[in-house]
Amino acid sequence: MSINWYPGHMVKAKREIEENLKLVDIVVILLDARAPFACRNPELERMLKRKKTLIVLNKMDLADPNATARYRERLQAEGVTAEAMDSLSGRGSKEVLQALKNAYKPIGEEFLRRGRRIRAARVMVVGVPNIGKSTFLNCLAGRKIARTGAKPGITRGKQWVRVREDIEFLDTPGLMWPKIDIQEQGLKLALLDIVSENAYSEEEVALYLLDFLSKNAPQILKTALKLEETQQPVLELLDNIARKRGHLLKGGNLDTAKTCKLLLLDFRRGNLGRVSLD
Repeated sequence: MSINWYPGHMVKAKREIEENLKLVDIVVILLDARAPFACRNPELERMLKRKKTLIVLNKMDLADPNATARYRERLQAEGVTAEAMDSLSGRGSKEVLQALKNAYKPIGEEFLRRGRRIRAARVMVVGVPNIGKSTFLNCLAGRKIARTGAKPGITRGKQWVRVREDIEFLDTPGLMWPKIDIQEQGLKLALLDIVSENAYSEEEVALYLLDFLSKNAPQILKTALKLEETQQPVLELLDNIARKRGHLLKGGNLDTAKTCKLLLLDFRRGNLGRVSLD
């Protein structure tokens, strides 16, 4: 599957990020904890090379905790500070705030050395669409200060958000690749609801999910999807799930389209359990 999804507002987002970099001290890159490496944007990271960065593995509540620990170790081996967080519950927020304070400390010391007053750290939050930037900001602020929505790309324009006396955030629109050529990466991004639903086939993505679970987490097929046999071709697995759930069309044929749609929703909401894809 090759996704080509680069709408006009993405071009604008890239330009805004480039323009706003000079206004901030630190950049937070949000990644989905279930597939952080699939979510990384090489173009975005090239733009940020000269800035202090903190990677936050968001939605950690939906990811396998052991996998998240491995992802953090891998990122830190690259020399990147990485923390994990659940923006809905606030778990991990203290560690994120402490990492920001640590990153800003040498900048504040430089202000003092030059005889200037230390101001609040200015932080920009970036990431691919629908990664949870607004919910992240709301969580750290402890109140609703940024717009949220279930559709990719809902954040528009620039918002400065004072989270505490010593930190203020600049929220920006998401940034997406002009083209995703690696099939598995595209399938992961579609499964995570990062790309628009018009850019992919729900059946193709649902079959990818079933294939992944069959190979890597067959217990989920047994416990969450109530399947007795997990080592079948994915089309047979899909038929069995549709039959178990009573998804039927007029005439008694299986409504596998409905099954695919609900499977994707179940994964995205965490109903299947904590699953990591990378």
